[in-house]
Amino acid sequence: MSEIALSILVLSVVAIIGLWLGSFKIKGVGLGIGGVLFGGLFVGHFIAQYDWHLENHALHFIKEFGLILFVYTIGIQVGPGFFASLKSSGLRLNALAAGIVILGGLCAVAIHFLFDLPLNVFLGIYSGAVTNTPSLAAGQQILSELGMGAGATSTLGLGYAMAYPFGILGILLSMWIVRILFRINVDDECEQFDRASSGRKSTIVYANVLIENKNLTGFPLSELIDLIGEDIVCSRLKSGGELRVPMLDTILNEGDIIRIVAPNKAELSKAVTIIGKEVSDTLTTKGTGFRSDRVVVTNEELLGKKLSELDFKHKYNVVISRQNRAGVELVANKDSVLQFGDILNIVGDATDIEKVSKLFGNVFSKLDHVQMLPIFVGIGLGVVLGSIPIHISGLPAPLKLGLAGGPLIVAIILARIGSIGRVYWFMPPSANLALREIGIVLFLAVVGVNSGAHFVETLVKGDGLSWMAYGAVITLLPLLVIGLIARWFMKVNYLTICGLMAGSMTDPPALAFANAIHSTSGASALAYATVYPLVMCLRILSPQLIAVLLWVAV
Repeated sequence: MSEIALSILVLSVVAIIGLWLGSFKIKGVGLGIGGVLFGGLFVGHFIAQYDWHLENHALHFIKEFGLILFVYTIGIQVGPGFFASLKSSGLRLNALAAGIVILGGLCAVAIHFLFDLPLNVFLGIYSGAVTNTPSLAAGQQILSELGMGAGATSTLGLGYAMAYPFGILGILLSMWIVRILFRINVDDECEQFDRASSGRKSTIVYANVLIENKNLTGFPLSELIDLIGEDIVCSRLKSGGELRVPMLDTILNEGDIIRIVAPNKAELSKAVTIIGKEVSDTLTTKGTGFRSDRVVVTNEELLGKKLSELDFKHKYNVVISRQNRAGVELVANKDSVLQFGDILNIVGDATDIEKVSKLFGNVFSKLDHVQMLPIFVGIGLGVVLGSIPIHISGLPAPLKLGLAGGPLIVAIILARIGSIGRVYWFMPPSANLALREIGIVLFLAVVGVNSGAHFVETLVKGDGLSWMAYGAVITLLPLLVIGLIARWFMKVNYLTICGLMAGSMTDPPALAFANAIHSTSGASALAYATVYPLVMCLRILSPQLIAVLLWVAV
Protein backbone atom coordinates (compact mmCIF):
# COMPACT_ATOMS: atom_id res chain seq x y z
CA MET A 1 0.00 0.00 0.00
CA SER A 2 1.40 3.43 -0.94
CA GLU A 3 2.00 6.05 1.74
CA ILE A 4 -0.87 8.19 0.42
CA ALA A 5 -3.28 5.24 0.43
CA LEU A 6 -2.12 4.28 3.93
CA SER A 7 -2.55 7.88 5.13
CA ILE A 8 -6.13 8.06 3.85
CA LEU A 9 -6.91 4.66 5.39
CA VAL A 10 -5.53 5.80 8.74
CA LEU A 11 -7.60 8.99 8.67
CA SER A 12 -10.72 6.96 7.89
CA VAL A 13 -10.05 4.68 10.86
CA VAL A 14 -9.43 7.72 13.07
CA ALA A 15 -12.72 9.29 11.96
CA ILE A 16 -14.65 6.07 12.66
CA ILE A 17 -13.16 5.62 16.13
CA GLY A 18 -13.46 9.31 16.99
CA LEU A 19 -17.06 9.73 15.87
CA TRP A 20 -17.97 6.55 17.76
CA LEU A 21 -16.33 7.92 20.92
CA GLY A 22 -18.06 11.26 20.45
CA SER A 23 -21.47 9.62 20.25
CA PHE A 24 -21.29 8.47 23.88
CA LYS A 25 -22.99 10.83 26.33
CA ILE A 26 -23.24 11.04 30.09
CA LYS A 27 -26.33 12.97 31.19
CA GLY A 28 -26.52 14.51 27.74
CA VAL A 29 -22.87 15.63 27.66
CA GLY A 30 -20.26 14.03 25.42
CA LEU A 31 -17.14 14.81 23.40
CA GLY A 32 -19.10 15.27 20.18
CA ILE A 33 -16.90 16.01 17.20
CA GLY A 34 -13.97 16.44 19.63
CA GLY A 35 -13.89 12.66 19.92
CA VAL A 36 -12.06 12.59 16.58
CA LEU A 37 -9.04 14.22 18.23
CA PHE A 38 -8.88 11.46 20.85
CA GLY A 39 -9.35 8.82 18.14
CA GLY A 40 -6.35 10.37 16.38
CA LEU A 41 -4.29 10.32 19.59
CA PHE A 42 -5.10 6.61 20.04
CA VAL A 43 -4.21 5.65 16.47
CA GLY A 44 -1.20 8.00 16.40
CA HIS A 45 0.25 6.24 19.46
CA PHE A 46 0.29 2.89 17.65
CA ILE A 47 1.59 4.41 14.43
CA ALA A 48 4.62 5.63 16.39
CA GLN A 49 5.01 2.28 18.16
CA TYR A 50 5.06 0.30 14.89
CA ASP A 51 6.95 2.98 12.94
CA TRP A 52 4.45 3.28 10.09
CA HIS A 53 5.31 5.89 7.49
CA LEU A 54 2.58 8.27 6.35
CA GLU A 55 2.73 10.87 3.59
CA ASN A 56 3.34 14.03 5.62
CA HIS A 57 2.79 16.46 2.73
CA ALA A 58 -0.60 14.90 2.01
CA LEU A 59 -1.55 15.03 5.70
CA HIS A 60 -0.51 18.68 5.91
CA PHE A 61 -2.65 19.58 2.89
CA ILE A 62 -5.64 17.63 4.23
CA LYS A 63 -5.36 19.37 7.59
CA GLU A 64 -5.18 22.87 6.10
CA PHE A 65 -7.96 22.27 3.57
CA GLY A 66 -10.16 20.80 6.30
CA LEU A 67 -9.54 23.92 8.38
CA ILE A 68 -10.49 26.20 5.46
CA LEU A 69 -13.73 24.28 4.83
CA PHE A 70 -14.62 24.45 8.51
CA VAL A 71 -14.09 28.16 9.10
CA TYR A 72 -15.58 29.15 5.73
CA THR A 73 -18.85 27.30 6.38
CA ILE A 74 -18.99 28.75 9.90
CA GLY A 75 -18.72 32.23 8.38
CA ILE A 76 -21.50 31.50 5.89
CA GLN A 77 -23.69 30.21 8.72
CA VAL A 78 -23.21 33.10 11.15
CA GLY A 79 -22.80 35.86 8.55
CA PRO A 80 -26.46 36.91 8.20
CA GLY A 81 -26.84 37.35 11.97
CA PHE A 82 -23.35 38.60 12.80
CA PHE A 83 -23.91 42.33 12.45
CA ALA A 84 -27.43 42.08 13.87
CA SER A 85 -25.96 40.51 17.03
CA LEU A 86 -23.83 43.62 17.59
CA LYS A 87 -26.82 45.94 17.76
CA SER A 88 -28.13 47.36 21.03
CA SER A 89 -30.32 44.36 21.89
CA GLY A 90 -27.30 42.07 22.06
CA LEU A 91 -24.61 44.60 22.91
CA ARG A 92 -24.57 43.81 26.62
CA LEU A 93 -24.33 40.05 26.11
CA ASN A 94 -21.62 40.43 23.46
CA ALA A 95 -19.64 42.68 25.81
CA LEU A 96 -19.83 40.03 28.55
CA ALA A 97 -18.83 37.29 26.08
CA ALA A 98 -15.90 39.37 24.86
CA GLY A 99 -14.92 39.79 28.52
CA ILE A 100 -14.77 36.00 28.92
CA VAL A 101 -12.54 35.71 25.84
CA ILE A 102 -10.22 38.53 27.00
CA LEU A 103 -9.94 37.18 30.57
CA GLY A 104 -9.19 33.70 29.20
CA GLY A 105 -6.40 35.11 27.06
CA LEU A 106 -4.96 37.07 29.99
CA CYS A 107 -5.06 33.96 32.21
CA ALA A 108 -3.23 31.97 29.55
CA VAL A 109 -0.55 34.65 29.19
CA ALA A 110 -0.16 34.89 32.97
CA ILE A 111 0.32 31.10 33.24
CA HIS A 112 2.83 31.30 30.39
CA PHE A 113 5.00 33.73 32.36
CA LEU A 114 4.43 32.26 35.84
CA PHE A 115 5.33 28.68 34.90
CA ASP A 116 7.62 29.43 31.95
CA LEU A 117 5.51 27.42 29.53
CA PRO A 118 6.67 27.32 25.90
CA LEU A 119 4.51 29.30 23.48
CA ASN A 120 3.35 26.23 21.58
CA VAL A 121 2.32 24.42 24.79
CA PHE A 122 0.31 27.19 26.40
CA LEU A 123 -1.51 28.07 23.16
CA GLY A 124 -2.63 24.43 22.91
CA ILE A 125 -3.78 24.44 26.54
CA TYR A 126 -5.60 27.73 25.95
CA SER A 127 -7.49 26.35 22.93
CA GLY A 128 -8.44 23.14 24.74
CA ALA A 129 -9.54 24.97 27.87
CA VAL A 130 -12.02 27.03 25.84
CA THR A 131 -13.09 23.96 23.78
CA ASN A 132 -12.55 25.85 20.52
CA THR A 133 -11.01 23.88 17.67
CA PRO A 134 -10.63 26.85 15.27
CA SER A 135 -8.53 28.50 17.99
CA LEU A 136 -6.22 25.49 17.92
CA ALA A 137 -6.05 25.69 14.14
CA ALA A 138 -5.27 29.40 14.25
CA GLY A 139 -2.53 28.79 16.81
CA GLN A 140 -0.86 26.14 14.66
CA GLN A 141 -1.18 28.34 11.60
CA ILE A 142 0.43 31.40 13.18
CA LEU A 143 3.29 29.39 14.73
CA SER A 144 4.04 27.90 11.32
CA GLU A 145 4.05 31.43 9.90
CA LEU A 146 6.50 32.46 12.63
CA GLY A 147 8.89 29.68 11.65
CA MET A 148 8.22 26.88 14.17
CA GLY A 149 8.69 23.36 12.83
CA ALA A 150 6.06 20.65 12.49
CA GLY A 151 7.19 18.97 15.73
CA ALA A 152 6.74 22.14 17.75
CA THR A 153 3.33 22.97 16.31
CA SER A 154 2.05 19.40 16.88
CA THR A 155 2.61 19.99 20.60
CA LEU A 156 -0.39 22.32 20.45
CA GLY A 157 -2.52 19.25 19.83
CA LEU A 158 -1.15 17.62 22.98
CA GLY A 159 -1.94 20.66 25.09
CA TYR A 160 -5.39 20.88 23.54
CA ALA A 161 -6.13 17.22 24.29
CA MET A 162 -5.04 17.57 27.93
CA ALA A 163 -7.22 20.61 28.60
CA TYR A 164 -10.26 19.76 26.45
CA PRO A 165 -12.17 17.30 28.72
CA PHE A 166 -12.24 19.64 31.71
CA GLY A 167 -13.00 22.49 29.33
CA ILE A 168 -16.41 20.92 28.73
CA LEU A 169 -16.97 19.96 32.37
CA GLY A 170 -15.77 23.38 33.56
CA ILE A 171 -18.56 25.17 31.71
CA LEU A 172 -21.18 22.96 33.37
CA LEU A 173 -19.50 23.39 36.75
CA SER A 174 -19.56 27.19 36.33
CA MET A 175 -23.30 27.13 35.63
CA TRP A 176 -23.83 25.02 38.77
CA ILE A 177 -21.66 27.28 40.98
CA VAL A 178 -23.52 30.44 39.91
CA ARG A 179 -26.83 28.70 40.57
CA ILE A 180 -25.75 27.63 44.09
CA LEU A 181 -24.16 30.97 45.03
CA PHE A 182 -27.26 32.99 44.19
CA ARG A 183 -29.77 30.30 45.29
CA ILE A 184 -31.53 30.55 41.96
CA ASN A 185 -34.99 29.13 41.33
CA VAL A 186 -35.01 28.07 37.68
CA ASP A 187 -38.80 28.28 37.30
CA ASP A 188 -38.79 31.86 38.58
CA GLU A 189 -36.00 32.76 36.14
CA CYS A 190 -37.99 31.30 33.25
CA GLU A 191 -41.09 33.25 34.24
CA GLN A 192 -39.13 36.50 34.56
CA PHE A 193 -37.53 35.98 31.15
CA ASP A 194 -40.90 35.35 29.51
CA ARG A 195 -42.33 38.52 31.07
CA ALA A 196 -39.36 40.62 29.97
CA SER A 197 -39.40 39.13 26.47
CA SER A 198 -43.06 39.89 25.92
CA GLY A 199 -42.40 43.52 26.78
CA ARG A 200 -39.51 44.03 24.37
CA LYS A 201 -40.32 41.62 21.56
CA SER A 202 -39.07 43.12 18.30
CA THR A 203 -40.71 40.71 15.86
CA ILE A 204 -43.22 42.22 13.45
CA VAL A 205 -46.83 42.69 14.57
CA TYR A 206 -50.09 43.44 12.80
CA ALA A 207 -53.60 44.67 13.56
CA ASN A 208 -56.94 45.13 11.81
CA VAL A 209 -57.96 48.77 12.26
CA LEU A 210 -61.30 50.49 11.72
CA ILE A 211 -60.86 53.86 9.99
CA GLU A 212 -62.51 56.47 12.24
CA ASN A 213 -60.38 59.46 11.27
CA LYS A 214 -62.70 61.61 9.13
CA ASN A 215 -59.69 63.44 7.71
CA LEU A 216 -58.70 60.27 5.83
CA THR A 217 -62.01 59.97 3.95
CA GLY A 218 -61.61 60.54 0.22
CA PHE A 219 -57.82 60.48 0.33
CA PRO A 220 -55.64 57.80 -1.35
CA LEU A 221 -53.66 55.26 0.64
CA SER A 222 -50.43 57.09 -0.29
CA GLU A 223 -51.52 59.97 1.97
CA LEU A 224 -51.94 57.59 4.90
CA ILE A 225 -48.48 56.08 4.26
CA ASP A 226 -47.01 59.57 4.51
CA LEU A 227 -48.60 59.92 7.96
CA ILE A 228 -47.78 56.53 9.48
CA GLY A 229 -44.41 55.95 7.75
CA GLU A 230 -43.09 53.71 4.99
CA ASP A 231 -41.95 51.05 7.47
CA ILE A 232 -45.63 50.08 7.89
CA VAL A 233 -47.34 47.98 5.21
CA CYS A 234 -51.10 47.97 4.52
CA SER A 235 -51.78 44.44 3.30
CA ARG A 236 -55.62 44.11 3.24
CA LEU A 237 -58.63 46.45 3.02
CA LYS A 238 -62.29 45.71 3.62
CA SER A 239 -64.56 48.35 2.13
CA GLY A 240 -68.34 47.99 1.81
CA GLY A 241 -68.08 44.36 2.93
CA GLU A 242 -65.71 43.54 0.06
CA LEU A 243 -62.09 42.46 0.62
CA ARG A 244 -59.58 44.30 -1.56
CA VAL A 245 -55.82 44.68 -1.98
CA PRO A 246 -54.94 48.27 -0.99
CA MET A 247 -52.89 50.03 -3.67
CA LEU A 248 -51.27 53.45 -3.35
CA ASP A 249 -54.13 55.08 -5.28
CA THR A 250 -56.90 53.24 -3.37
CA ILE A 251 -59.36 55.76 -1.89
CA LEU A 252 -60.01 55.36 1.84
CA ASN A 253 -63.36 55.90 3.55
CA GLU A 254 -64.53 56.17 7.12
CA GLY A 255 -65.75 52.73 8.25
CA ASP A 256 -63.25 50.78 6.12
CA ILE A 257 -61.17 48.16 7.92
CA ILE A 258 -57.49 47.96 7.03
CA ARG A 259 -54.77 45.54 8.11
CA ILE A 260 -51.44 47.15 8.94
CA VAL A 261 -48.13 45.32 9.50
CA ALA A 262 -45.48 47.08 11.63
CA PRO A 263 -41.92 46.28 12.72
CA ASN A 264 -42.78 46.64 16.44
CA LYS A 265 -45.60 47.41 18.88
CA ALA A 266 -44.63 51.07 19.27
CA GLU A 267 -44.97 51.76 15.54
CA LEU A 268 -48.19 49.76 15.41
CA SER A 269 -49.75 51.69 18.32
CA LYS A 270 -48.81 55.02 16.72
CA ALA A 271 -50.45 54.03 13.41
CA VAL A 272 -53.62 52.74 15.11
CA THR A 273 -53.99 56.07 16.95
CA ILE A 274 -53.82 57.97 13.66
CA ILE A 275 -56.25 55.70 11.80
CA GLY A 276 -58.90 54.80 14.35
CA LYS A 277 -59.24 51.76 16.61
CA GLU A 278 -58.26 48.10 16.51
CA VAL A 279 -61.10 45.63 15.79
CA SER A 280 -61.45 41.87 15.95
CA ASP A 281 -62.45 41.40 12.30
CA THR A 282 -60.09 38.76 10.85
CA LEU A 283 -60.18 39.99 7.23
CA THR A 284 -59.97 36.36 6.13
CA THR A 285 -59.44 35.55 2.45
CA LYS A 286 -61.61 32.43 2.72
CA GLY A 287 -64.52 32.50 0.32
CA THR A 288 -63.06 35.38 -1.70
CA GLY A 289 -60.98 35.62 -4.86
CA PHE A 290 -57.98 36.56 -2.75
CA ARG A 291 -55.47 34.43 -0.91
CA SER A 292 -52.28 34.69 1.12
CA ASP A 293 -49.20 32.75 -0.04
CA ARG A 294 -45.56 32.38 0.95
CA VAL A 295 -43.20 32.58 -2.03
CA VAL A 296 -39.47 31.83 -2.02
CA VAL A 297 -37.04 33.95 -4.04
CA THR A 298 -35.07 31.69 -6.37
CA ASN A 299 -35.00 33.76 -9.59
CA GLU A 300 -31.33 34.71 -9.93
CA GLU A 301 -32.18 37.73 -12.11
CA LEU A 302 -33.85 39.44 -9.13
CA LEU A 303 -31.07 38.98 -6.59
CA GLY A 304 -29.79 42.23 -5.13
CA LYS A 305 -32.73 44.25 -6.43
CA LYS A 306 -35.05 46.35 -4.29
CA LEU A 307 -38.79 45.69 -4.29
CA SER A 308 -39.32 49.24 -5.57
CA GLU A 309 -37.28 48.41 -8.70
CA LEU A 310 -39.70 45.64 -9.69
CA ASP A 311 -42.69 48.03 -9.74
CA PHE A 312 -45.07 45.08 -9.55
CA LYS A 313 -47.67 47.11 -7.59
CA HIS A 314 -48.73 48.78 -10.82
CA LYS A 315 -48.80 45.49 -12.71
CA TYR A 316 -50.38 43.04 -10.26
CA ASN A 317 -53.14 43.23 -7.66
CA VAL A 318 -50.93 42.02 -4.77
CA VAL A 319 -49.13 43.33 -1.69
CA ILE A 320 -45.96 41.92 -0.11
CA SER A 321 -46.33 42.30 3.64
CA ARG A 322 -43.45 40.30 5.10
CA GLN A 323 -39.97 39.09 4.24
CA ASN A 324 -38.45 36.11 6.06
CA ARG A 325 -34.66 35.83 5.89
CA ALA A 326 -32.80 33.07 7.74
CA GLY A 327 -35.75 32.66 10.10
CA VAL A 328 -36.06 36.39 10.87
CA GLU A 329 -39.34 38.12 9.97
CA LEU A 330 -39.02 41.61 8.47
CA VAL A 331 -41.55 44.13 7.18
CA ALA A 332 -41.24 44.24 3.38
CA ASN A 333 -41.00 47.85 2.18
CA LYS A 334 -39.83 49.49 -1.03
CA ASP A 335 -36.18 49.45 0.11
CA SER A 336 -36.15 45.72 0.94
CA VAL A 337 -33.36 44.00 -1.02
CA LEU A 338 -34.00 40.50 -2.34
CA GLN A 339 -31.59 37.66 -1.53
CA PHE A 340 -31.68 34.04 -2.59
CA GLY A 341 -33.83 32.01 -0.20
CA ASP A 342 -35.90 34.96 1.08
CA ILE A 343 -39.50 33.93 1.78
CA LEU A 344 -42.10 36.59 0.96
CA ASN A 345 -45.64 36.72 2.35
CA ILE A 346 -47.91 37.86 -0.51
CA VAL A 347 -51.60 38.82 -0.27
CA GLY A 348 -53.76 39.47 -3.31
CA ASP A 349 -55.74 38.18 -6.25
CA ALA A 350 -55.22 34.45 -6.72
CA THR A 351 -54.42 34.78 -10.43
CA ASP A 352 -51.93 37.59 -9.87
CA ILE A 353 -50.25 35.69 -7.05
CA GLU A 354 -49.54 32.87 -9.49
CA LYS A 355 -47.90 35.34 -11.87
CA VAL A 356 -45.87 37.01 -9.11
CA SER A 357 -44.78 33.60 -7.80
CA LYS A 358 -43.28 32.78 -11.18
CA LEU A 359 -41.60 36.18 -11.25
CA PHE A 360 -39.81 35.45 -7.96
CA GLY A 361 -39.02 31.87 -8.98
CA ASN A 362 -40.67 30.02 -6.07
CA VAL A 363 -38.80 26.78 -6.83
CA PHE A 364 -38.24 25.24 -3.41
CA SER A 365 -36.09 22.46 -4.85
CA LYS A 366 -33.43 25.09 -5.66
CA LEU A 367 -32.92 25.60 -1.92
CA ASP A 368 -31.39 22.11 -1.81
CA HIS A 369 -29.00 22.87 -4.69
CA VAL A 370 -25.44 23.86 -3.76
CA GLN A 371 -23.89 26.41 -6.09
CA MET A 372 -20.21 25.38 -6.13
CA LEU A 373 -18.77 28.42 -7.90
CA PRO A 374 -19.41 30.84 -4.99
CA ILE A 375 -17.84 28.38 -2.53
CA PHE A 376 -14.50 28.37 -4.33
CA VAL A 377 -14.70 32.10 -5.03
CA GLY A 378 -15.15 32.66 -1.29
CA ILE A 379 -12.37 30.22 -0.34
CA GLY A 380 -10.00 31.81 -2.85
CA LEU A 381 -10.72 35.33 -1.58
CA GLY A 382 -10.35 34.10 2.00
CA VAL A 383 -6.93 32.60 1.33
CA VAL A 384 -5.80 35.82 -0.37
CA LEU A 385 -7.07 37.96 2.52
CA GLY A 386 -5.46 35.65 5.07
CA SER A 387 -2.10 35.93 3.30
CA ILE A 388 -1.98 39.74 3.22
CA PRO A 389 0.63 41.01 5.72
CA ILE A 390 -0.65 43.69 8.11
CA HIS A 391 2.23 45.91 9.18
CA ILE A 392 1.85 47.47 12.63
CA SER A 393 4.28 50.06 13.90
CA GLY A 394 6.54 48.63 16.59
CA LEU A 395 6.18 45.02 15.48
CA PRO A 396 9.10 43.67 13.45
CA ALA A 397 6.90 40.92 12.00
CA PRO A 398 3.64 41.63 10.16
CA LEU A 399 0.35 40.12 11.30
CA LYS A 400 -1.72 37.87 9.04
CA LEU A 401 -5.25 36.57 9.40
CA GLY A 402 -4.00 33.23 8.11
CA LEU A 403 -6.02 30.31 6.78
CA ALA A 404 -8.22 30.39 9.87
CA GLY A 405 -9.06 34.09 9.92
CA GLY A 406 -9.10 35.04 6.23
CA PRO A 407 -11.81 32.62 4.99
CA LEU A 408 -13.90 33.33 8.10
CA ILE A 409 -13.95 37.11 7.57
CA VAL A 410 -14.62 36.77 3.83
CA ALA A 411 -17.46 34.29 4.44
CA ILE A 412 -19.14 36.60 6.97
CA ILE A 413 -18.98 39.52 4.54
CA LEU A 414 -20.20 37.49 1.55
CA ALA A 415 -23.06 35.96 3.56
CA ARG A 416 -24.06 39.46 4.59
CA ILE A 417 -23.97 40.71 0.98
CA GLY A 418 -26.03 37.71 -0.10
CA SER A 419 -25.44 37.83 -3.83
CA ILE A 420 -23.59 39.58 -6.63
CA GLY A 421 -25.48 39.28 -9.88
CA ARG A 422 -26.44 35.64 -10.33
CA VAL A 423 -23.80 34.42 -7.91
CA TYR A 424 -25.25 33.91 -4.43
CA TRP A 425 -23.69 32.71 -1.21
CA PHE A 426 -26.78 31.03 0.21
CA MET A 427 -25.92 27.48 1.25
CA PRO A 428 -28.54 24.91 2.28
CA PRO A 429 -28.18 24.14 6.01
CA SER A 430 -27.68 20.43 5.31
CA ALA A 431 -24.87 21.14 2.83
CA ASN A 432 -23.27 23.65 5.18
CA LEU A 433 -23.33 21.15 8.04
CA ALA A 434 -21.90 18.36 5.86
CA LEU A 435 -18.97 20.47 4.62
CA ARG A 436 -18.33 21.83 8.09
CA GLU A 437 -18.27 18.38 9.69
CA ILE A 438 -16.03 16.94 6.96
CA GLY A 439 -13.62 19.85 7.39
CA ILE A 440 -13.32 19.59 11.15
CA VAL A 441 -13.09 15.79 11.10
CA LEU A 442 -10.17 15.95 8.65
CA PHE A 443 -8.42 18.64 10.65
CA LEU A 444 -8.83 16.93 14.04
CA ALA A 445 -7.85 13.53 12.63
CA VAL A 446 -4.52 14.86 11.36
CA VAL A 447 -3.85 16.85 14.54
CA GLY A 448 -4.59 13.77 16.65
CA VAL A 449 -2.36 11.48 14.59
CA ASN A 450 0.54 13.96 14.68
CA SER A 451 0.19 14.43 18.44
CA GLY A 452 -0.46 10.80 19.36
CA ALA A 453 3.17 9.68 19.36
CA HIS A 454 3.92 11.52 22.63
CA PHE A 455 0.47 11.67 24.26
CA VAL A 456 0.81 8.73 26.68
CA GLU A 457 4.37 9.67 27.57
CA THR A 458 3.36 13.28 28.29
CA LEU A 459 0.37 12.20 30.37
CA VAL A 460 2.14 9.53 32.45
CA LYS A 461 5.75 10.69 32.67
CA GLY A 462 5.60 14.33 31.56
CA ASP A 463 3.69 17.46 32.48
CA GLY A 464 0.26 16.28 31.33
CA LEU A 465 -1.41 16.60 34.74
CA SER A 466 0.04 20.09 35.23
CA TRP A 467 -1.29 21.09 31.81
CA MET A 468 -4.74 19.89 32.86
CA ALA A 469 -4.57 22.08 35.98
CA TYR A 470 -3.53 25.12 33.94
CA GLY A 471 -6.41 24.45 31.55
CA ALA A 472 -8.87 24.25 34.46
CA VAL A 473 -7.84 27.75 35.60
CA ILE A 474 -8.24 29.16 32.07
CA THR A 475 -11.69 27.57 31.85
CA LEU A 476 -13.14 28.39 35.26
CA LEU A 477 -11.76 31.80 36.20
CA PRO A 478 -13.17 33.86 33.27
CA LEU A 479 -16.54 32.08 33.37
CA LEU A 480 -16.99 32.58 37.10
CA VAL A 481 -15.81 36.21 37.12
CA ILE A 482 -18.08 37.25 34.24
CA GLY A 483 -20.91 35.05 35.54
CA LEU A 484 -20.76 36.79 38.93
CA ILE A 485 -20.58 40.25 37.33
CA ALA A 486 -23.51 39.44 35.04
CA ARG A 487 -25.68 38.21 37.89
CA TRP A 488 -24.65 40.42 40.78
CA PHE A 489 -24.12 43.79 39.15
CA MET A 490 -26.06 43.55 35.87
CA LYS A 491 -28.95 41.35 37.12
CA VAL A 492 -28.87 39.18 34.00
CA ASN A 493 -31.31 36.27 33.93
CA TYR A 494 -29.70 32.99 35.04
CA LEU A 495 -30.84 31.03 31.97
CA THR A 496 -29.39 33.77 29.78
CA ILE A 497 -26.10 33.52 31.70
CA CYS A 498 -26.00 29.77 31.00
CA GLY A 499 -26.45 30.41 27.27
CA LEU A 500 -23.81 33.15 27.47
CA MET A 501 -21.31 30.74 29.05
CA ALA A 502 -21.95 28.04 26.45
CA GLY A 503 -21.78 30.58 23.61
CA SER A 504 -18.57 32.15 24.90
CA MET A 505 -16.96 28.71 24.55
CA THR A 506 -18.86 27.94 21.28
CA ASP A 507 -19.66 24.61 22.89
CA PRO A 508 -22.82 22.76 21.67
CA PRO A 509 -22.77 20.11 24.47
CA ALA A 510 -22.81 22.92 27.02
CA LEU A 511 -25.75 24.51 25.20
CA ALA A 512 -27.61 21.19 25.33
CA PHE A 513 -26.99 21.08 29.08
CA ALA A 514 -28.16 24.70 29.48
CA ASN A 515 -31.33 24.01 27.49
CA ALA A 516 -32.05 21.00 29.71
CA ILE A 517 -32.01 23.19 32.85
CA HIS A 518 -35.46 24.39 31.79
CA SER A 519 -36.62 22.55 28.69
CA THR A 520 -39.47 24.94 27.83
CA SER A 521 -37.41 28.15 27.91
CA GLY A 522 -35.54 29.51 24.89
CA ALA A 523 -33.45 31.96 26.95
CA SER A 524 -30.22 29.94 26.81
CA ALA A 525 -30.44 29.22 23.09
CA LEU A 526 -31.16 32.89 22.34
CA ALA A 527 -28.12 34.07 24.33
CA TYR A 528 -25.92 31.41 22.70
CA ALA A 529 -26.96 32.50 19.21
CA THR A 530 -26.49 36.18 20.09
CA VAL A 531 -22.85 35.89 21.18
CA TYR A 532 -21.71 32.98 18.98
CA PRO A 533 -20.70 34.96 15.83
CA LEU A 534 -18.55 37.54 17.62
CA VAL A 535 -17.01 34.98 19.97
CA MET A 536 -16.04 32.67 17.11
CA CYS A 537 -14.17 35.52 15.42
CA LEU A 538 -12.44 36.48 18.67
CA ARG A 539 -11.49 32.86 19.42
CA ILE A 540 -9.82 32.56 16.01
CA LEU A 541 -8.03 35.90 16.13
CA SER A 542 -6.94 35.87 19.82
CA PRO A 543 -4.29 33.10 19.66
CA GLN A 544 -2.76 34.74 16.58
CA LEU A 545 -2.52 38.10 18.34
CA ILE A 546 -1.12 36.53 21.53
CA ALA A 547 1.45 34.49 19.58
CA VAL A 548 2.74 37.47 17.58
CA LEU A 549 2.97 39.78 20.60
CA LEU A 550 4.80 37.19 22.73
CA TRP A 551 7.04 36.19 19.83
CA VAL A 552 8.06 39.83 19.41
CA ALA A 553 8.58 40.22 23.17
CA VAL A 554 10.94 37.24 23.19
